[in-house]
Amino acid sequence: MFKTPPNFESLAEALVSLFGNSIAIAQTDRLSGGDINKAYALHLNNGEMVFMKANEKKNASFFTAEALALSAIESTKTIKTPKVLCTGTDAGEDVGYSFLFLEYIESAPKIKDYWETFGQELAAMHKAPSGKFVDGKKFGFLQDNFIGARKQENHNSDCWIDFFRNSRLAPQFKAADSYFEDNERKLVTKLLDHLDDFLVEPENPSLLHGDLWSGNSMCGSDGKAWLIDPASYVGHCEADLAMTELFGGFSKDFYAAYKEANPLQPGYDERRDLYNLYHLLNHLNMFGGSYLNPVKSIVQEYVG
Repeated sequence: MFKTPPNFESLAEALVSLFGNSIAIAQTDRLSGGDINKAYALHLNNGEMVFMKANEKKNASFFTAEALALSAIESTKTIKTPKVLCTGTDAGEDVGYSFLFLEYIESAPKIKDYWETFGQELAAMHKAPSGKFVDGKKFGFLQDNFIGARKQENHNSDCWIDFFRNSRLAPQFKAADSYFEDNERKLVTKLLDHLDDFLVEPENPSLLHGDLWSGNSMCGSDGKAWLIDPASYVGHCEADLAMTELFGGFSKDFYAAYKEANPLQPGYDERRDLYNLYHLLNHLNMFGGSYLNPVKSIVQEYVG
């Protein structure tokens, strides 16, 4: 079983426990990026650095969920991800805040075979044993987590298609119901009732990153791809691969290396849009109607 990172009740307690009694923050730099959390580089008086995410105290579960997912990925020993140091909350001067401490990663130039190595290592993660990340079933996760700022259900199931229907598409369609007319709702019901006609069960369950677009990988200190900001669960590897193609795609060398290391089941191209429907629905529910037409187009593609 992989270890759950420690959780502390104050920033000071976290620093002392991790680095010793004489530790102090010498400098704090606000970092750019991220729509949901604030990010900081903490320069410590011993010369070390820590990457810290912060949010309101009431959103502490954002960070405990992310820490669990990062620890799950790290435990496969297949692809790098920043080491989780701890999670915690602090009373602060006002309403308080929650925080996540991660290893600070200095980016290096990409290695020559960056994309091929990325594809191979992601394939290795997808082929790694996944039973320790679910509770007696094949698909799901040890707890619910988040996809962006929205809750992501991870009810465990022995059937991938049932899981994708009940824990992925159905909750998003329910949240987006006001966007649809009656005739469109009938198509949604038809799609959910006939997922077996379009999806297939995987040959093996895979631990997934869960939100694998280009912004959620970075070039690490070793010049290779590191995974960040996961929304992990155990599912079909195709769901991760589909997400990489949703917002621009990765290098063709990445896909060639991935498919050589982990050949896809026939018909992936016909299933890809259905996997990405989940993410487009999530964007519709987070950001509004600009994502409605792509959602309706995919529903029409399958059952229109």
